Amino acid sequence: MGIPKPLCGCRICTEAREKGGRYRRTGPSAFIHDEHVLIDTPADVCAQINRCELTRIDHLLFTHLDPDHVEGFRVVEQIALDFRSWEAYPEKRIRLHLPAALDERIREIRSIYGPSIDFYERQGFVERVAFDETARIGGLHVTAIPVDRGAQTAFVLVFEDAGNRIVYAPCDIKPFPEDRLEVQRADLLVIQPGIFEDGLKHGFHYPASHISRQTLYTFEETLALAGRIAARQVLFVHLEEYWNRGFDDYRALAETLPNARFAYDGLTVRV
Repeated sequence: MGIPKPLCGCRICTEAREKGGRYRRTGPSAFIHDEHVLIDTPADVCAQINRCELTRIDHLLFTHLDPDHVEGFRVVEQIALDFRSWEAYPEKRIRLHLPAALDERIREIRSIYGPSIDFYERQGFVERVAFDETARIGGLHVTAIPVDRGAQTAFVLVFEDAGNRIVYAPCDIKPFPEDRLEVQRADLLVIQPGIFEDGLKHGFHYPASHISRQTLYTFEETLALAGRIAARQVLFVHLEEYWNRGFDDYRALAETLPNARFAYDGLTVRV
């Protein structure tokens, strides 16, 4: 959920409307500047790109195909379209890199006119590139490690260059593939914090059988996981409105953690 959530008058949403800036949150997305790689396209990705003043996107990756990560897929048309021909400016065509499991299902993202990917490829907005597990994007080596959730596979993305490793696991990360060597000792682990058990909106407490426990750890379990894989730094993302915590709350919590912080919209991290 974006913050502020439409029509919501809770403390977190009211604060976000009043203060704006880092108190507001849009959908889950990231950008690697070195090779101009966009990761995921939430509904508000156009506003995110403009806010961060990006001038070039060469590559696109999806972690999974849940709506909050792909609703804004049409951004490729808005970037590349030459309205005079209704085709793409060739220099603005984006390479869409897809793990095989997502490549098999990408046509399920549809409009009334059919699969979106068919139109985007036909008009030249994207060039689809499927890969089994690893890919090379410029100077980056990318490994896509599946998180087995049955029919809805999500991927942990590992980015490596000559001397650094980033593990990107923003959503639906349970069971985390912590036995894989690629996720060990990352310079930066980007991960969803997981369920907060207390202080939730409406005084809610997750029952043991709650569906969220199938795809998310608790916050304490996520901290323990980061410790087991020896992540040097941890950045928490995909922070939900119903966890009832605002920017100041996360900043105070981060002060109690030796190597972790919580992201905000527009945050730039150098590794």
